[in-house]
Amino acid sequence: MASLPTTGFLSGASDRLRDMLDSQATEIVLKSGETLFEQGAVGETLFAVIDGELELSVLSSNGRKHILDRLRAGAVFGEIALFDPGVRTASAHAVGECTLRRIRRKHVVAQIQQHPELASDLLRLAGQRMRWMSTQLNEQVFLPLPVRLARKLLHLSPESEDGRLSLSQAELAEYVGATREAVSKTLSGWKRSEILEISRGKVEILDRAELESLAEPDMI
Repeated sequence: MASLPTTGFLSGASDRLRDMLDSQATEIVLKSGETLFEQGAVGETLFAVIDGELELSVLSSNGRKHILDRLRAGAVFGEIALFDPGVRTASAHAVGECTLRRIRRKHVVAQIQQHPELASDLLRLAGQRMRWMSTQLNEQVFLPLPVRLARKLLHLSPESEDGRLSLSQAELAEYVGATREAVSKTLSGWKRSEILEISRGKVEILDRAELESLAEPDMI
């Protein structure tokens, strides 16, 4: 069984805390399109993606779907449930077959009661995650669309990949919280500048360095 990743929420965990969490994790496998959890469902579990891909999305009050992210191997999510087992704020669905490890809150609480010295380490991780979430919210509210779109394309296509994304312009619009028309206009301009190539349901990054410049890394 694969170990928990050392990224995201777990990137700052001490060896002792990581070993404890790893010992409580169990493995699950989802089929393509299978739902891990729905928005509004009660959650008390942290998840880590070991292999495959998950899509996180939310539904607005008028029923409009907004895609938040695509989670790949190494992603850790659902950590809020370890501290507050309330309702899920998003839905998670498998994109292709997906292997995950999960950690239930009740098992972590039992371990913390036996090893209270680990509590401060866990709270420190929670603080780091809250600061990261605040940064993400600020970006969504204050950054202009081209910057948000460039950052999202770079995020969805790591340097280790070939720069090809199977995403429609409507899906990209959902990712960045904009209209399809606005996203299409921005992408068309980048295509004319030979920064990327667009076709039906696909985007290919041609000039990653220029796209990174458009993402304004100095503002991160």
